[in-house]
Amino acid sequence: MPNDAPVGATHRAPADAGRRPGYWHRRAILFAPLAVFGGLAASFAVSLGRDVRLVPSPLIGKTVPRFDLPPVQGRRLGLSDTDLRGKVSLVNVFGSWCVACREEHPHLMGLARRGVVPVHGPNYKNAPDDAAGWLDAMGDPYTRTGADRNGRVALDWGVYGVPETYVVGADSLIAFKHIGAVTPQVLEDTILSLVERLRREGMES
Repeated sequence: MPNDAPVGATHRAPADAGRRPGYWHRRAILFAPLAVFGGLAASFAVSLGRDVRLVPSPLIGKTVPRFDLPPVQGRRLGLSDTDLRGKVSLVNVFGSWCVACREEHPHLMGLARRGVVPVHGPNYKNAPDDAAGWLDAMGDPYTRTGADRNGRVALDWGVYGVPETYVVGADSLIAFKHIGAVTPQVLEDTILSLVERLRREGMES
């Protein structure tokens, strides 16, 4: 059989010649964990820059979940979904063990003194004595409280991290959700302005 290669030419085998068929497969397996780690690291870096207060709630625009909670120890009025009908109100999920709850508490107390809007407080996973002692020491800004000892009601509300504050319309629809401590700016510029708009748009009983 004739040889078409020029006289004196040297035949060079491809760079991967002689490597067994599984060579590239083994290399892919070797570097796969590095690729996965890189993806996870990138996702983590993005999440660090994300404001958890902006996490959307699937309950916005929907009726509040059905629930019925007894009052926090030492309080007279419990909290249920029927208590959120007919009047625009705030629902502030809190816990005595929550550092951010302590940060926002003076602002809730000021809101209660002004009497601008009813604030109701589901108490999340607290021992009765702890919840009562915290409100006795810090002050009680809540019109009604609810002892959510096992956190089931908070789960139904889609609680992401305590504290959380919801604006509920007179029609029992959840209009807004804020994750984290309420600040004076958020209170005045966002929450109370929304309360006033809901009152203008609807009718309270």
